[in-house]
Amino acid sequence: MGMTITEKILAAHSDKKGVEPGDIIESTVDLALANDITAPLSLEEFEKVGATKVFDPNRVVFVLDHFTPNKDIQSAENCKKIREFSRQYSIRYCYEGGNCGIEHALLPEQGLVVPGDVVIGADSHTCTYGALGAFSTGVGSTDLTYGMVTGKVWFKVPESMKFVCYGQWKKWVTGKDLILHIIGMIGVDGALYAAMEYEGEAIRSLSMDSRFTIANMAIEAGAKNGIFPVDTKTRAYVRKRGRRPYTVYASDRDARYRQIIEIDVGRIGLQVACPSLPSHVKDVREIGNVAIDQVVIGSCTNGRLEDLKIAAEIMRGKRVAEQIRCIIIPATPTIYREAMRRGYFKIFLDAGCIISPPTCGPCLGGHMGVLAKGERAVATTNRNFIGRMGHPESEVYLTGPAVAATSAITGRISHPDEVA
Repeated sequence: MGMTITEKILAAHSDKKGVEPGDIIESTVDLALANDITAPLSLEEFEKVGATKVFDPNRVVFVLDHFTPNKDIQSAENCKKIREFSRQYSIRYCYEGGNCGIEHALLPEQGLVVPGDVVIGADSHTCTYGALGAFSTGVGSTDLTYGMVTGKVWFKVPESMKFVCYGQWKKWVTGKDLILHIIGMIGVDGALYAAMEYEGEAIRSLSMDSRFTIANMAIEAGAKNGIFPVDTKTRAYVRKRGRRPYTVYASDRDARYRQIIEIDVGRIGLQVACPSLPSHVKDVREIGNVAIDQVVIGSCTNGRLEDLKIAAEIMRGKRVAEQIRCIIIPATPTIYREAMRRGYFKIFLDAGCIISPPTCGPCLGGHMGVLAKGERAVATTNRNFIGRMGHPESEVYLTGPAVAATSAITGRISHPDEVA
């Protein structure tokens, strides 16, 4: 019996010829990641266990992206601890300040993740790197400490689900719409502890930016990881950035899957996840007249160049509606610089938008756009749980950049055709 791409990566990293779903393995780790919220907990555990070094100072990465520049005393203290630890243990990759971006956009861009890797991160959206054909998943801060110290971690091998996507994409529809459609179809636990694997002609035609978005939200379906086959687009992306040699794994034709789901992307319109679950999904044309107070275009899900390009195309020559706060958050300094070079910032500023430095900020109700009681936001982020972006009586609607940009102009959730 053959193996899936996920099973092959885990077998190789546990020095086994083969693994099966349900096997408990100890896997080597290629990269261990934490941010300014989760790292301090891991560093406390590091001290408790009496560790004196990390397994490889070039394979432990800290990204101070959630509350920086420091929003309060606690966040300043957290960042200070990470900064001091990084100096003490010669951590090569500690990103903050002007070189810092949102972690799950920054690491692939910097070439720190390559195909075939096993990556663990003390952040649930670590599954983003599956777009590169890597096995990547979120872990708790204690597990991260174990990985930082030993270079290994325990896993139960997940079952795999395959999503075969075909057909022609409609205008404005991106990977965000596909993953929202899938989550709406299978539910927030529909892929519980599974690997969500994607293939098909429609997947091959997707940009890397859209693939990162899809892999990013695997956790919103309860999955252990999301993963894509390595193709010419993946290789081209890695060729420009990758810092290490890599191995490409591919699923066998006779690999076993918990479920195989076929999707005609030509039937998918612009999707909106209504409060307060990512699975509460409707086509934007079904939403009705929903007035909003704020729009956020950014995050590790949709703060990449493709997203900003779409938003700029829609906003060109238009103005944000009165009383609407539209916050644009490029995901990394490189994206920030390129968006500025292309003239997107002038479009956004002329439209009345706020341009933020790279940060997770409002996505988790941290800063740079927290909602008050009764306020309603449209966001290109990945979660819309109660209180996610601020007050527990606020609401968040998740969508892609096209609907978000249009809604900022109209002041209500809208399809781009309304402002064309």
